[in-house]
Amino acid sequence: MEILNGKKIADEILDDLQDKIKQEDLQPGLGVVLVGSDEASQIYVNLKGKAAEKAGIVFRKIGMDEKASESEVLAAISRLNADPGINGIIVQLPLPGHLDKIKIIQAIDPEKDVDGFHEENIDLFFAGRERFFPVFPGAILELLKSAGEKLENKEAAIICNSQEFGKAMRSALGREGVAARYFFRDDIQDNLVDLKDFDIIITACGEPDLIQGGMLKDGMIIIDGGITRVGDKVVGDVDPVSVQSLAGHISPVPGGVGPVTIVCLLRNVYLAAKNTRM
Repeated sequence: MEILNGKKIADEILDDLQDKIKQEDLQPGLGVVLVGSDEASQIYVNLKGKAAEKAGIVFRKIGMDEKASESEVLAAISRLNADPGINGIIVQLPLPGHLDKIKIIQAIDPEKDVDGFHEENIDLFFAGRERFFPVFPGAILELLKSAGEKLENKEAAIICNSQEFGKAMRSALGREGVAARYFFRDDIQDNLVDLKDFDIIITACGEPDLIQGGMLKDGMIIIDGGITRVGDKVVGDVDPVSVQSLAGHISPVPGGVGPVTIVCLLRNVYLAAKNTRM
């Protein structure tokens, strides 16, 4: 398997963003609301901050105690919505269980919702008139394209935990001429799907070793978007050892989808700043 180097792709996108922001004399700002002290969330937010700084994007983190009330979180979002220096807003997920995720996401100004989670932005995306391309599907497309193969008329299996992601990813792939179907983790574990029928495998379940080499065929493009911490390691959904002898392309974990997702987010912040100027 040929490795799709997510860090290299991310660096190229970040360099391009840095150049555009300088040339267009923009001062984009990203506001992040982080509730609680989840270790993984802290790491992700810090990575976003470092990448934003490199690109020339002002980064503002609002850290809140895990016991913060819903009204306190909504007030923080309201302040960011009203701040002309902040072009993009994200709420780092997951949130503590006592908070209503949907209500909080919907409180973000849709024109600053750079993750693309707001209902208005989801509707625009499915209508083909998106304000911001959803970040995670966008990162997966970047990795797919980096394989250098013609994507049109290929068939893809999307393995996921939610219908929402399955539909969004299917729509994103459809724009590249890829016919896609989505399945859930149980479908794979119960052997209800023959993955050898597909040319592309996209998995985002957070289930280590869900996909084994014996399930696959030569020549596939595999994008592993599953992230799970096992001991002191971060692993994906695909057992990397079992696919080594196969021909094709695969994104690694770590170093695949993760870094590209961050720069796709920052690209949306740049677009939001550009839209504000217009």
